[in-house]
Amino acid sequence: MSKIRCIIIEDEPLAVKILSDYIAQTPFLQLDATFRDALLATDHLRRAGTDLIFLDIHLPKLKGMAFLKTLSDPPAVIVTTAYHQYAVEGFSLNVTDYLLKPFDFERFLVAVNKVRKPVEQRDYIFINVQKKKVKVLFEDILYVESQREYVKITTTQNIFVTKMSTHEIEAVLPAHLFKRVHRSFIVSIRRIESYTAEMIEVGGVSIPIGKGYREGMDDL
Repeated sequence: MSKIRCIIIEDEPLAVKILSDYIAQTPFLQLDATFRDALLATDHLRRAGTDLIFLDIHLPKLKGMAFLKTLSDPPAVIVTTAYHQYAVEGFSLNVTDYLLKPFDFERFLVAVNKVRKPVEQRDYIFINVQKKKVKVLFEDILYVESQREYVKITTTQNIFVTKMSTHEIEAVLPAHLFKRVHRSFIVSIRRIESYTAEMIEVGGVSIPIGKGYREGMDDL
């Protein structure tokens, strides 16, 4: 099962450390990045997206709630703050949970488990294509090909090119549905038609299998 990718937007170093430690102790969470203000997180969200944001309320430059209102298609959000009076506003913005500082690991787990089921059941991703967010269903993807700082996603109906690294898109594709077979290629397991030790055929296209990726092919 793929992990829930998350980021922390928090300007207090101690709070960042506590959250980072809690995330490291939670097997189904993956911390991708931390940001000391919301503006610094904007480019990461546009480029790579995320499944979950741990969002502080009192941030420099742009406050947490104001930042949340700017997101047209926000991921799951867990608000972290020392001020209980913001809870009502947070829930009105459909945040998943509201953690009042200081909170212990048990309370943290309660919050993230509310995120776990919806994310694991998700069957699509949104990608940036020509200034639009385009939904791509996992079941439609044939393979993904690296093109330097971009990736080309070939589906049953279309080809999409978006600015992401192969590593970034691999992180958001469920591991039980997709397999990295080359430093430049990720393929849909259910779309594999045939394979040898060196090549794999998906959607009528022959894709090379890198030497470092051959182990485990017979377990497909």
